Amino acid sequence: MARTSIFVALLAAVGSAVAAKWKGEIKKVEGTTYQCKCYSDNLCWPTTTDWNALNRTVGGTLQVAIPPGAPCHRQFENSTLSTYNEAACAEVLGNWVNEQWLTDHPIANLWPVYTNNTCLPSNDPNSPCTRGFYGMYVILAKTKEQIKAGIDFAREQNLRLIIRNTGHDFMGRSTGFGSLIINTHSFQDVKFLKKYTGPGDWSGSAAIVGAGVQGRELYRQAFAQKPPVVIVGGECPTVGWAGGYIQGGGHGPLTSIYGMGADNVLSFDAITVNGKYVTANEKQNPDLFWALKGGGPSTFAVVVSITVKTFPEVPTAGTIININTTHTNDTAVFNKGFHIFHNLANHYVDNGMFVYFEVGPGPGRLHVAPLVGPRMDEKKLNEVLKPLFDQLDAAKIPHSRYTKAFPTFFEFYMDMFEDEQPNQNSVVGGRLFTRQDLDDDADKVADAIIFASGNPTQETLGFSVGHIVDPGHGVPYADNAIHPKWRNSSSFVITNVIMTGLESWEKKKKLENVQTNIVGKALRDASPNGASYVNEGDLNEPNWQESYWGNKYPKLLELRKKWDPKGVLYTRTTPGTEDWEVLDYGTKLCKKVS
Repeated sequence: MARTSIFVALLAAVGSAVAAKWKGEIKKVEGTTYQCKCYSDNLCWPTTTDWNALNRTVGGTLQVAIPPGAPCHRQFENSTLSTYNEAACAEVLGNWVNEQWLTDHPIANLWPVYTNNTCLPSNDPNSPCTRGFYGMYVILAKTKEQIKAGIDFAREQNLRLIIRNTGHDFMGRSTGFGSLIINTHSFQDVKFLKKYTGPGDWSGSAAIVGAGVQGRELYRQAFAQKPPVVIVGGECPTVGWAGGYIQGGGHGPLTSIYGMGADNVLSFDAITVNGKYVTANEKQNPDLFWALKGGGPSTFAVVVSITVKTFPEVPTAGTIININTTHTNDTAVFNKGFHIFHNLANHYVDNGMFVYFEVGPGPGRLHVAPLVGPRMDEKKLNEVLKPLFDQLDAAKIPHSRYTKAFPTFFEFYMDMFEDEQPNQNSVVGGRLFTRQDLDDDADKVADAIIFASGNPTQETLGFSVGHIVDPGHGVPYADNAIHPKWRNSSSFVITNVIMTGLESWEKKKKLENVQTNIVGKALRDASPNGASYVNEGDLNEPNWQESYWGNKYPKLLELRKKWDPKGVLYTRTTPGTEDWEVLDYGTKLCKKVS
């Protein structure tokens, strides 16, 4: 071969290697070709020099992503690296069901099934610990410049990028195998404004909230203002308010009077996947503003802070009701009691109420904690709930109940809402029931929830968390990406097919099928006018585009192609992810190319 030909061949070979470096792995699965993100077993994976350079750029905030259970194990992965620390292990074991401790951790996910449960805390330091579905590195970002640097690095190196705020996530979107994680939890600044002067028709009070601020802390700071104010947030105290909560829509105890969380957003400060700092509001980047208000978490840009409406504090009363085995072991009596309670959902939301309830696990347990009456005192709430009390008493349903009233929502919230317990394992689903669903056949809806919360198969129990809520009562229309059926909602339930978390891959897939095609089907059959909620739904939801966004989806897909055409960001069942799959048993993220 001539020297020129050899040179050309070598150049072609180098060119192919460079192309391979930037493209990542090609996979063929059942006749379909996929182009994958770059992972540590690929030639394209960044070198140690690359990672060190990134660490210098982000001011030393880059860390190896170590699972929270690792201090309890002598060996991490298959390396000689020892992560064992007796004192640290004791701290992990003591805080494994402490939501605040877990949300303060760099990478922990409160719903551990999405980490693959391969590094659980243990009293046996010789037990195995591997990374599982956790990421490889995490940037503990303290400035927006550090967020930008992480986005740029992930985009340029074709890495899977995860934005992790608190890890309070039922759908695994805060975790991704082999990824680079950007942790935004340290963005804790909150600034309250007596008068908003930005674009739009709102001239009342407002707040500028950092991406890492959690629900209870935001309520606490709002209450400390003079005069006190309130913000539409969730019922769980550790939710990262300015993260996926708002970007998915965001419902909570004040939603039936003030609308969804995203209904009240005035402006976003964000960083695009191209590393550009942007403001999105009614005048600047209005299409991005529209999409970020309910279009899905980690989908269009990385949010740094949100400006939101605040409202004057309101007196609030609440009622707690229990029907369980201390009251009756008669399934028919329990079911009748649940029907009476839930069949009044339209009545509750007609009066601006929000209701949080739990059914299960298994048959015979209803915990309503609480029925929330904003702008009500004890007398008013008892008047509104008289149909419920009268029907329970007339049917001789044994139960316990009590009512309390508070001068402010914050005092009510701190007294009557209960913290959740993290690190539970289940396959999650959900369904939104509209007012029409309840008007047409409330008994069928109640039966479906009971079925989902009991023993839907012979192999597993169910557990459901319900929210009776109607943002359309307070905000009949909002120009944002939230599914229009939320404006006619009456009840929303999160369903769980309970698991241990240690099931085989085949068993997990079987339980996912139970959630989607047995439990989920029962809920869908009972709600022909219903929908699903992007933040708390089934990852295998049939026709998820319609279920999560309705007629808003085509516009969202168009905007995803504009703001993130190459898929730098990824969260499952969000706009524009139709051609993406996580292959190789829940590990590698790949895009269908042919």
